[in-house]
Order: sequence, then structure tokens, then C-alpha cells
Amino acid sequence: MEQGSVHLGFILMGLLGGLALFLYGMDLMTSSLKRVAGKRMKQWLTRLTQNRFTGVAAGALTTAVIQSSSVTTVLTVGFVAAGLMKLQQAISIILGAEIGTTVTAQIIAFKVTQYALIFVATGFAINFLSQDDRRKRIGILILGFGLVFFGMALMGEATRPLRDYAPFVALLQQMQNPLFGVLVSAAFTALIQSSSATTGVIIVLASQGLITLEQGISLVFGANIGTSITAVLASIGKPRDARRTALIHVTFNVLGVTLWIGFLQPFAEAVRLISPSITDMDGMARLAAETPRQIANAHTLFNVGNTLIFIGFTAYLARIVTWIIPVTEEEKAERVAPKYLDPVLLKTPSLAFDRIRMEIGRLAARVLPMVSKGPEAVMTGSTQELRALARMDRHVDTLHDAIVDYIRKLSKKSLDSQETELAHAYLAIAGHYESIGDTLKTDLVHLGIERLRHDIKVSDETQELIRGLSKQIFEVVEDSVQAVTRWDREIAASVIETKAELEHSIERLESHILRRITADEPHRRVTYRMESEMLENLRRVYYFARKIAKVVLNQEPLPDYQHPVEARETAQKADA
Repeated sequence: MEQGSVHLGFILMGLLGGLALFLYGMDLMTSSLKRVAGKRMKQWLTRLTQNRFTGVAAGALTTAVIQSSSVTTVLTVGFVAAGLMKLQQAISIILGAEIGTTVTAQIIAFKVTQYALIFVATGFAINFLSQDDRRKRIGILILGFGLVFFGMALMGEATRPLRDYAPFVALLQQMQNPLFGVLVSAAFTALIQSSSATTGVIIVLASQGLITLEQGISLVFGANIGTSITAVLASIGKPRDARRTALIHVTFNVLGVTLWIGFLQPFAEAVRLISPSITDMDGMARLAAETPRQIANAHTLFNVGNTLIFIGFTAYLARIVTWIIPVTEEEKAERVAPKYLDPVLLKTPSLAFDRIRMEIGRLAARVLPMVSKGPEAVMTGSTQELRALARMDRHVDTLHDAIVDYIRKLSKKSLDSQETELAHAYLAIAGHYESIGDTLKTDLVHLGIERLRHDIKVSDETQELIRGLSKQIFEVVEDSVQAVTRWDREIAASVIETKAELEHSIERLESHILRRITADEPHRRVTYRMESEMLENLRRVYYFARKIAKVVLNQEPLPDYQHPVEARETAQKADA
């Protein structure tokens, strides 16, 4: 009894230790691949979503590269929330992501565990001896790859004695019922939050001859449901778009399992037909030799089959999900909160920088109406209009603080020199837009309140000159927004080139204000001071726009950078 207990303890130790190495290796692979290939992930998702089939290809290829359907789903949720992608397009990417996850199972099914330590040693050596960041990441990638298979080897050795362990054999007997296997596997996957790890354990059990193909298929079905449950848990507290995307994930997998589980035996026979058979073995030895490859093929066939079945119903799936989680009035209303700064993307700086730029575009889109309405509110606006202008700046401050905090967290990651410079550039740009908002709120609102208190009337001619200058400055600030969101140096240069024209308009207004100092009107001294301060603050707004343009001119974008949509369009879609 004691011997059996100690024996079981060693089995559990080997199984859990192997699983830990497997998960750690997967994490190293995922993080390294994201760093190496992350700059191209957005290209896949934005270029290949023009129709359902290219969307599936984008999802499958992206997930196969980064080895994480969760990251693909997070990116997709972000694009939907930003209004850059429709929910129907997101569905095709999620369908493709399911296919992408089967790549891991196919790799595991090849018996390369005996070479695991070679990969571990090679990866460690490359990482340890290299000075170049990219080579170091490649070394960590190879090291992670080796740890995945070394963990598999440990699990295989640990589970070998289970062939003769009566309680475990009894448990496997219960798994003759497919529903039981589905439930056990779904719970295990939800617990460890990795369908790839569950699939790895299933293949290890199969390689010891402990489970049949039919049992393996039911466990694979459960793993697919379990990973979608993880997505649901991850969406708790997230925007409703995230919950809709998670619900699509669940619906797709549950419907797929429901559809196939009634045809488990014919499905297993079809898998056997397309998988290699070993005729010179029999019994448990043959089962151990054939079943791992069969389970990997079943996993691929299941997800590809589901995609082919459901791809024609993406529009209906989107409607169903939107009906279950409807768009609320609150969701439609303006929400003063960052929409693009997803904490998950902090692990992939190239993608995080894209999100920061988009959020800066949204910040700038809130500054623009302040520039447009501010001078008019100061000259003719009511107390309510001036208070509304002040509220706009609170919105700007909220987004600015969120951007600064996100950049601060991103800066704690291992950024290269170019990424560090870009972080500083974005921090400066966000600060300049926030300064524009502060100038309009703190100084112009104060002048407007003073006008109301003294009952000052700005002359019609002065109003027209201020409106003309304000329009010019608004266009310059608007161009600065486009220069940032598109990282367009030609537009940035045009902002700087407007200096002579703007200075001419400023001098003209300044001369007019000086001439009117002797006008026979009440409160002439107070009026002169108010108009002079307004002119100076409008000049400051222009200088901040020039500073933003200079940052764009002096800072190189990241490699493989693609222009996102214009800031105004982005903000309108995000806030509609």
C-alpha cells in the first residue's frame, strides 16, 4: 500500500513537472514569437479580412505563428471595439484561429521528444552568447521549443506505469462515455488555460497506449470547449465587444462539438483512413504507435470541418450574438475611457505602439472641438457653453493620464532603442495635446467668464479677425493630428511651413487690438487685456501644434509600420 502510494506520488510529480515545463516552454515560444513576428501580425489581420475566407487564413496564420489563439482574439476584439472591423469579420478570424491551434498538436504528434535537450542546449547557447536582441529572442524561442518536448518526454515517462494502475484504468473505462470525456477535458483545459497543453497530455496518454482514438477525440472536443470557457472568463469586466467575441468563441466550439459527437464512431473511422497505420504491431503497442498521429489529425479535421460548416453563417452568428448581448444606449453614448490601451498587448510592444497612436488620435479628436469652439465661446458664449468647454478638457485629461500610464507600463518591458525613442515621442505628443486642452480651458474659459462678469462686448471686426485666425489654427492642429496618426512627414512639414502665414495673421490681429485701445467704449482696458490674452493663447496653441509636427519629423516609425485610418474617422467610429 505504501509502495503504491509512493509510486503514485512519483507519477504525479513527473506528470505535473513535465506539464509545468511544457507550459513554460509554450510561454517562452509565444512571447519570443510575438516579439520577432509581432510587427507583421497587424498586417495579416488588417489586409486579409476583406472577405470570410481570407479572414480565416489571417486568423489561422497569425495563430500558427504566435502559438496563441488568445492573442489573436484580443487583437480582433480591439479592432472591433475601434470600429476598424465588423463583428462578422471578427468571426472569420476566430474560425481561423481555431485551425491555427491545431499546428501545435501536429508538431507534438511527431516523435521528436528524444531531441528535446538538443533544442534546449542550442537555444540556451544562442541566447547566452548573442549580443543582438533579435538573436537572443530566437535563442529563447528554440529553448522554449525544446522545453515543450522535454516536458512531453517527462510526462510520457511518468505515465508509463499507469498502464497497470487499476484506479486509472477504471477512470479510462468511464471515458468510454464520450460526454464524460468531454466534461473532464473541458474542466482540465479551463483550469490550466491552455488547450495546447491539454492536447499534449492527450497525445502523451495515447503514446502509452492508455486511450483509444475515440476517447482521444472526446477529450479533444472537451479541450476546444475548455479553451472557449477561458475566453469567457477573460472577458469578464471587459467591454461588451469583448464579451460578444468570447460568446462567438463559445458558440462556435459548443455547436461544433454538439454536431460531431453524435457521429463519433464514423468520424474516428474517417480519421483512421487518412492516418498512417502500422500493421506489424498489435494490441497496446500498435495503439501507442498509431493513436497520437490519429488524434492530431482528428483535432485538425474537427476544426477545419467546423470552419467549412460555419463560414457560411458568419452573418447569422453575428446577429445572434448581438441579440444575446445587445448594444445598449450607454454603449452608444460617449464614453470617456481609453478604448485601445489593452494591457494584454503590453507583451507585444509593436502592437502596443499602434494602440497608443490610435488612442492619441482619439485624444486629439477631443482637443479639436475645443480649438474650434473655444474662441467663439470666449467671445459670445454663455456660462453653460464655457462649462461645456471645461468638461471637454476633463475628458482630454482622462485620456492623457491613461496614455501616460500605459506608456509607463510599456517602458518597463524590454524595449529596444528605437522603441524607447518612440515611447518618448508619443509621451511628448500626448503631452502637447493635453497642453492645448489646458490652454483652452484654464486661460480661455477664464477670459470668457471675465467677459460675462464685466458684460464686455467684443466688436464685430475683432470677432471676425479672431474667427479667421482661429480657423487657421484649427486647420493646423487638425493637420498635426493627421501627421501623428498617419505618421506623415509631408503633412508635418506643412504644419511647420504655415508659420509665416500664421505670424502674419497674428500680427494683423495684434495691430488691430492696439489700434482699438483708444476706442471710446466701456471697459476698454479690460477688453484690451482680454483680447491680448486670447491672442497670446491662440499663438500658444499653434506652437504646440508645431512641436507635435517636429516630433513626427524627427522620429522614425517602427519597421513594417502601416498607416492606420485618419484620426477623425477612428474617433467617430470608436465613439459613435
